[in-house]
Amino acid sequence: MGNYSKHTDEELALLLKQAGPEIFKEIYDRYWDRLLNAAHKRVRNTEICEEIVQDVFTKLWANRSSLVFTAGIGNYLFTAVRYNVIDHYRKHAVRESFISSEQAYVKLDNSTEEYVFLNDLKKHIDTMIARLPVKCRSVYQLSRIEFKTNKEIASELNISEKTVEGHLTKALQSLRVTITELMPVLLVGLSQLFKFYL
Repeated sequence: MGNYSKHTDEELALLLKQAGPEIFKEIYDRYWDRLLNAAHKRVRNTEICEEIVQDVFTKLWANRSSLVFTAGIGNYLFTAVRYNVIDHYRKHAVRESFISSEQAYVKLDNSTEEYVFLNDLKKHIDTMIARLPVKCRSVYQLSRIEFKTNKEIASELNISEKTVEGHLTKALQSLRVTITELMPVLLVGLSQLFKFYL
């Protein structure tokens, strides 16, 4: 078994598709604690966080031959954890709502429409994020996807915390402009969703 600890993430991502489980183990060991910490910042339950991260790695291994890491394997893993956390809260909310009210069945029936609507919105926002300047995009992703503090980001990118704040402000302002431009579409989508609730 080789030693892959000195390999870059890009090299590991390429090797993962064609190599055995030793490559997967290196990625697992390299990212497990960091992903668990990211999940724990949003879900204050260690057991659930472990399930979330384990699911991410299970899917990584199962789909390794077809995955494309356009923004790097680290970004892929942190994004996967982020969406697993969102999915956890969504399932929890639906379950609680179903228990507390028979009207939850109506909401559940409408889950497909909500998913399509929110997924379209996410695609628009992801496109906007991709158009941000490189450093600005990196700061946003480290802050909002990897849940790092401004101090941690400043240290990782070798810039001042004030510069981090500036990039983050610019990114958020750009996203607000995008949301404003999409407002007519959002209102139409929301009006359709509200028909199921009013």
